[in-house]
Amino acid sequence: MKKLIIPVLLVGVLAGLGWLVWFKPVNSAEEEKKPEPLVPVHVGKIVRATLRNYVTAYGVVEPEPTASARLAVGVPGIVTEVHCVEGQLVAQDAVLFELDGRAAEVAVQFAQKTLERQKRLIQTEGTSLKLLQEAEQQWANARAQQALLQIRAPLSGTVTRVNVKRGEAADLTSVLAEIVDLDRLVISLNIASAETALLKTGQAVDVGTTDSTNHFSTSLSFIGAQLDPKTGAGIARAGIVPNSGLRPGQFIRARVVTEERKDRLVVPVASVAKDATGATFIAVVEGEKAVLKPVRVGLRNEGWIEVEGEGVAVDQPVVTEGAYGLIMTQQFATRIRVVGE
Repeated sequence: MKKLIIPVLLVGVLAGLGWLVWFKPVNSAEEEKKPEPLVPVHVGKIVRATLRNYVTAYGVVEPEPTASARLAVGVPGIVTEVHCVEGQLVAQDAVLFELDGRAAEVAVQFAQKTLERQKRLIQTEGTSLKLLQEAEQQWANARAQQALLQIRAPLSGTVTRVNVKRGEAADLTSVLAEIVDLDRLVISLNIASAETALLKTGQAVDVGTTDSTNHFSTSLSFIGAQLDPKTGAGIARAGIVPNSGLRPGQFIRARVVTEERKDRLVVPVASVAKDATGATFIAVVEGEKAVLKPVRVGLRNEGWIEVEGEGVAVDQPVVTEGAYGLIMTQQFATRIRVVGE
């Protein structure tokens, strides 16, 4: 009996498999075809723009090398008069300080009397021409020493510091005051050694304060020939227009335009994606699909990047956010769903 049951079970299993093969209903082509998924993306446009390459540097505002001065005495003495205060505008050659001149006045009067006496004697041949010349020289020297007691402004500008008061002694090392011509300021920039070779005088400079309260454009006026041995940085200067609102010592951020490319095709930086081999692509929107286009990239600036390639033209819509996802699909063209611009 057992021998009979086993063959019967085998026959039943084979019959069931045969039914599944021959009599199972066949699905239609429409049922077999799966819907192609839509990839959500953001889009932008290919536009024409001017791109610039920059060297970013930081520095401070300071006077031009010839636009500031520290006042000192020519002879030691006691300060008897102070004719300036901090913040005062002064003209060149204005008297700002006076030293005690009593001894100098006595010396001038004595030399003058000696000179007058020699002039009278020369008329009667009671003296020599040499003695007259010596008297004239002594009088000139006494007047010159007297003139040193008045400290004058070597340039027109603003008094930024006064360091002495009346009655104080001043020697040859004393700095009485400082004057700055605030209409002749420059920005002294520290430039990394690797970037100094990119700079040229006349290049445009975009200047801004660190708190973004002041912004203007200028140009490079000087590039130093030496590097700081400690930091490896170079020095460059850019002029500041008068009435810029900047003051000496103010910290500045600047961008020097080292390259400019006009009228170039650019796309948002997010539009450019790379595949596994490092090749760069953008996805151009054509109808309901995004088509991958190989491109060469150039300058990147302010969120835009230069592109060049076959079939790439101005005003074409391109995928921005989502471009990398299209690369990962490994398809030349992919159906998309635009969710934003």
